[in-house]
Amino acid sequence: MASWQKGISLLSFMERARERVFHIATQFDWLGPLLARITVGVLFIGTGWGKVHNLAKVAAFFSELHIPAPALQATFISYLELIGGALVLVGLCARLASLPLIGSMTVALLTAKATDIHGLPDLFGLVEWTYLVLFAWIALAGPGRVSLDYLLFTRRQVRPNGAVNRRNAD
Repeated sequence: MASWQKGISLLSFMERARERVFHIATQFDWLGPLLARITVGVLFIGTGWGKVHNLAKVAAFFSELHIPAPALQATFISYLELIGGALVLVGLCARLASLPLIGSMTVALLTAKATDIHGLPDLFGLVEWTYLVLFAWIALAGPGRVSLDYLLFTRRQVRPNGAVNRRNAD
């Protein structure tokens, strides 16, 4: 077999392998958004719950950070984390719920974590940045197929053969 024929055979093999991997990956495209939502949802429900039950402590911390109206902001952020985390977890209005949580993480980075950031490696190493990125992904890409948004708001079309085809609404 000539070397150019071996090259074509290898290229053909690689193309078939790529197609198989792509097919398998599309069967599990629901997993990434689900894992992201579970991760930040459970975490923010927990932190929100803790803050709601310690509002005075959170307000005092916000006061130290020179955040205006610390008692009001503490109450807002505490319930935002609790309710927003729950919405993200179940995937109900997850895009919308992610937006103020992105804002909350931005404020955390600019206030509580500002002295820890001296460059991009420092920023990228902070868990607040990771949460911000996960919320941005959810806000931009949607909560995925395993979510209440998908279940409730995806239009269903019935094909002539009786099968149900869902048009993605997220």
